[in-house]
Amino acid sequence: MEVSSQQLRTGLLLAVIANLIWGLAALFWSETALVSPVDVVAHRAVWSLPVALLALLWAGRLRTTLSLLRVPRILVWSALGTLLLALNWGVFVYAVFAGRATDASLGYFMLPLLTVLVGKLAFDEVLGAAQRIAICLAISAVVIQLIAHGSLPWISLVVSISFALYGAIRKKIEADTLQGLFIEMLCMAPFALTWLWMTDGAGLGQHGLRVDIFLLLGGIYTTAPLLTYIAATRLLPLKIVGLTSYLGPSLQLLVAQTLLGETIDAVTAASFGLVWVGVLLASGQGLLRLQRRPLRGR
Repeated sequence: MEVSSQQLRTGLLLAVIANLIWGLAALFWSETALVSPVDVVAHRAVWSLPVALLALLWAGRLRTTLSLLRVPRILVWSALGTLLLALNWGVFVYAVFAGRATDASLGYFMLPLLTVLVGKLAFDEVLGAAQRIAICLAISAVVIQLIAHGSLPWISLVVSISFALYGAIRKKIEADTLQGLFIEMLCMAPFALTWLWMTDGAGLGQHGLRVDIFLLLGGIYTTAPLLTYIAATRLLPLKIVGLTSYLGPSLQLLVAQTLLGETIDAVTAASFGLVWVGVLLASGQGLLRLQRRPLRGR
């Protein structure tokens, strides 16, 4: 994938914005801790749909987007992407509510390396020696946790694998950023609305005005980073997008260890260390390649 200098600047800016918003997500969703994770996911889906719809109307692309709903291939890929997205949302919110936001941040630290791996498997993107070593280090981090704790770090694995696959699926859908997000929210909405109806509002109006405001604003907080991240994946190869993905989990870890008062044990610290080394290796090699390869003009 040939990248122009303008695409590089725009794509990197969008990717950084997305990761900054995700990095502060634990603070946002902790305000809804009185509501169950499933209820929060339902609210995210319901209130994200009108935000995506308004964005489409503002861009004047609603008619063409609705025509995409008649394309079976787009619907199938969008439905699969929706499942992965809902899984990612639910596990992350659970981690925040359970005091395990640090585990989620480890998962998102692994995401750049898994994104690189998915880029290789799905799109035949070239992996350098440093990137291969980085992926091995991430696997080693998982093995260390398995040996020390007797179980896999399932929160870390689910949030990283689900979102790496989601990014790859979005790259396969013949729809732009707004269109793809609207279709995904449309796929999720019937289930989310049914859940709200079955649970008598899924916590809305039951825990005070402050909680209600955060639930209602969840649509904006959800769609903003998704739109910027998806736009970045369409402008840049996944291996370049992966270089920026450590910003979000770095901020998540900082938030978890300071503002949320979580602690980190020696095994988890060692896992973070291995993943950090891998990220630095992969990022360094990626940046060197970009510097050596002249970019196309505007």
